Amino acid sequence: MYTASFAFLEALTEAGITHCFVNLGSDHPSFLEAMVKGQNEAKGRFPRIITCPNEMVALSMADGFARLTNKPQCVIVHVDVGTQALGAAVHNASCGCAPVLIFAGLSPYTIEGEMRGSRTEFIHWIQDVPDQMQIVSQYCRYSGEIKSGKNVKQMVNRALQFACSAPAGPVYLCGAREVMEEEITPYQLKQEHWGTVEPTALSESCVKTVGDALIEAKEPLVITGYSGRNHEAVGALVKLASTVKGLRVLDTGGSDMCFPADHRGWLGLRYGVDEAIKSADVILVLDCDVPWINTQNHPSTTARIYHIDTDVLKHQMPVHYIAALARYSADAFTALSQLNNYITSSPSASHFTSPSYTEKWESLLTAHTTRISNIAAAAQPKEDGSFGSRHLCTTLRKLVPSDTIFAVEAVTNTAFVADSIQATLPGSWLNCGGGGLGWSGGGALGIKLASEYEHGVGKGKFVVQIVGDGSFLFSVPGSVYWISQRYKIPILTIVLSNKGWNAPRKSLLLVHPDGLGSKATNEELNIAISGPDYANIAKAAAGGNSYAGKVSVADDLESILKEAIESVKSGITAVVEAIVVPGC
Repeated sequence: MYTASFAFLEALTEAGITHCFVNLGSDHPSFLEAMVKGQNEAKGRFPRIITCPNEMVALSMADGFARLTNKPQCVIVHVDVGTQALGAAVHNASCGCAPVLIFAGLSPYTIEGEMRGSRTEFIHWIQDVPDQMQIVSQYCRYSGEIKSGKNVKQMVNRALQFACSAPAGPVYLCGAREVMEEEITPYQLKQEHWGTVEPTALSESCVKTVGDALIEAKEPLVITGYSGRNHEAVGALVKLASTVKGLRVLDTGGSDMCFPADHRGWLGLRYGVDEAIKSADVILVLDCDVPWINTQNHPSTTARIYHIDTDVLKHQMPVHYIAALARYSADAFTALSQLNNYITSSPSASHFTSPSYTEKWESLLTAHTTRISNIAAAAQPKEDGSFGSRHLCTTLRKLVPSDTIFAVEAVTNTAFVADSIQATLPGSWLNCGGGGLGWSGGGALGIKLASEYEHGVGKGKFVVQIVGDGSFLFSVPGSVYWISQRYKIPILTIVLSNKGWNAPRKSLLLVHPDGLGSKATNEELNIAISGPDYANIAKAAAGGNSYAGKVSVADDLESILKEAIESVKSGITAVVEAIVVPGC
């Protein structure tokens, strides 16, 4: 029996989707039939099904997989309630530009048994809502309803064109049981007719304008946020920074490894606040949502600012603007390649060999060396043996493989983590790109699964999740570690335990620095966390088959981390709760 559901799943494979992360329900009888048929008849030509006992975890896994590979993946959930249960993961996938296709069934629209798939259960009345797509459509690049099995593959591929064209992001399809049960004649599309929109480039005049500004600048600065989502863009930005001697690069997004820490132009990750923003005379904002926070930090009024982005107007942000002289809608890698070609062939490029530029280049090296030394000094443990996130991550970085991938959701500790991890490889650092806490559990699993898929089972890269204690609870650990055990996806989780949600306190102090709350305890502010045994929550979810560790003293840190790392290398997930001192 060749149904619309089977054609849907077949279309996914034909379009290059390899995994479906599912949470199935009463709208999916035809999908269950199709999955069995596909597994029996189309082995190797059918998506791998990963059952996820929570929808947010499912979408976070697809998000992590897609973000690492730039290949779309699929999530299948249950009518309106499953769509709602995707929760903050939809926001994250949208902000993080993750190409993910979400499908949800609709309650049957026939009652008397007129068609196969008519209502058969009490819940079909309760879950019949006026407009299911509206639950998530404002976060999606495209949303649509499959109304006939006869064009189901066209609907899938149209959705994927939106998902994979810049700015990439989630798309949403839905279809009633009767439609997805429809028997149709097998057919195929010509996939070459369904490609994505090609990357856009700068015009020649734009290249000249920005290129000349960078050449003439005394203190040029690039501010980026997610240009590293295209791994090729990292090398192109390195080339630009190595050509325009004196150019510095600041990351104000932290969602991808955009620029390597071992380059002398590296200024690290700071969320929109850095002295370089104030002193720069030319600023290139490149694939960045928030280059600076106006109330905290602002460029000079004489600075020349140019903005290059795949979503330069930030269509999903009602209020957004920067004081740019010009803004260009263009692909980061393409634009950087154009700028590199223009600058290296420009007669003015000879200035870069002059003594003044040599002095700038050497000054950058001195400043970078000092920065690295200062980070190392700040990473030292306290006299009482306690330690902060910097010391933890400095130690961790020395022990894990050099090509480790870090899935980071450290919130108020993020800058400390970035300073100490000092990522240098494209794709080796990922954050969700959004503000929906709880991404990193499923995200890390998806990243590990993707690496195993690309390199072979048991040959994938080592994956570390670094997560705050509050975010760990948001990540639905019962689901995350059940999946990890069920599908043999070993990761190392480091829980930064600082006994509270410190982000609300930081927000409070920015608005009311001398208010009543500034003197209040975490308990009085209702942001305290005490009691959870994070590592053993994970161990229980994994049926006892995971490593559980806890460390609060610097002298014990290395040995516990080594045990955890060996556990993961042997195929068993490890969770370590690290008691860290806030603010360091």
